[in-house]
Amino acid sequence: MFFKLLKDALKVKNVRHQILFTIFIIFVFRVGTHVTVPGINAESLKQLSDLPFLNMLNLVSGNAMNNFSIFSMGVSPYITASIIVQLLQMDIYPKFVEWGKQGEVGRRKLNQATRYITLVLAFVQSIGITASFNTLSSISLVKTPNISTYLLIGSILTAGSIIVTWLGEQITDKGFGNGVSMIIFSGIIASIPKMFSTIYEDFFVNVRTGDLTRSYIIVALLIVVGLAIVFFTTFVQQAEYQIPIQYTKLVQGAPTSSYLPLKVNPAGVIPVIFASSITTIPSTIFPFFSKVTWLSHLQGLLSYNTPSGMITYAILIILFSFFYTFVQVNPEKTAEYLQKNGSYIPSVRPGRETEKYMSSLLKRLATIGAVFLAFISLAPIAAQQFMHLTSSIALGGTSLLILISTGIEGMKQLEGYLLKRQYVGFMNLED
Repeated sequence: MFFKLLKDALKVKNVRHQILFTIFIIFVFRVGTHVTVPGINAESLKQLSDLPFLNMLNLVSGNAMNNFSIFSMGVSPYITASIIVQLLQMDIYPKFVEWGKQGEVGRRKLNQATRYITLVLAFVQSIGITASFNTLSSISLVKTPNISTYLLIGSILTAGSIIVTWLGEQITDKGFGNGVSMIIFSGIIASIPKMFSTIYEDFFVNVRTGDLTRSYIIVALLIVVGLAIVFFTTFVQQAEYQIPIQYTKLVQGAPTSSYLPLKVNPAGVIPVIFASSITTIPSTIFPFFSKVTWLSHLQGLLSYNTPSGMITYAILIILFSFFYTFVQVNPEKTAEYLQKNGSYIPSVRPGRETEKYMSSLLKRLATIGAVFLAFISLAPIAAQQFMHLTSSIALGGTSLLILISTGIEGMKQLEGYLLKRQYVGFMNLED
């Protein structure tokens, strides 16, 4: 289906240019991921390959952290800054609330504020991460650790993060798909061959010991379960709940009814990223306080390898799912928007009653989305424990969600291009 859409879309000149432009930007990004920051011994990161926080950074940096490249921070500071700006618009910071109501002009101001926050976060995070990894590794990450070196490395990583963010914006404006998603997507795709190589090596140990039948059974089970999870994830990510809408102010020829679509998983992948960040950061901080006994116990409780850590991870995903669902869809603003546009939900009064109805519905959808995200995130971890894999599975829950979401978005965009092409005679589009 996807390849047929791609083949048809490539016949349109503008689409070809957009896809080729996107490929070029991703190529530039992938080249940058192999340029190591000066003064860094990237080999020392191999000792930290099992550190959850490092794997999380690899995900949001498009797999650039493996080489501690100039693009190591990736779009992580930008994602964090975007979330902060969204939260500040929820009647927290009056200026941002005002900008959020100013349309295109306000959107530009919010984007500019997001860039400034990204700049600060990138600089602080880059120095903190460099210092943490240098302490955790027995082989020094920084060859000459001093204040000036850390400031220089922080400046380089900050500049790299800004460049990656800019590359993502260029893809969004002139290329194909969402820029941030495509940057992360490319890194996940690049890590898949290593994942299969790791799994093969893990099962090859069983083959050498003569347990060939067990290896075949586990590999077959892994393929079947993997395909089932991909199918289930794709189904849920595309599923939506349609709220019927009636109109009171009619325009000549306008429809009298429509619907308001809400995704079954309104929060998307953000709750998983939040939960992963919270559970993995302590594993980076606690080694600095190894002599404090209760902190060591707390680290064990938060570890993915323990039942308590998996339960904690699931609870955090559920909490963030409810929180971010109401960030994405504000019941009060939705009810106000419907009332201003002369529309209403059948059997529900406009205003306060509509707001209550939307809140109740969002709670039910958030419950479904939270359970779904917790299952998808914990399934790869459980599989790793059950199959005794020596390293984490690259195609984990967060990676899988990003891959499928980006793929679905790409298919919809291609369908949109083809739909435009059908009306070429009316819109005067060039083929």
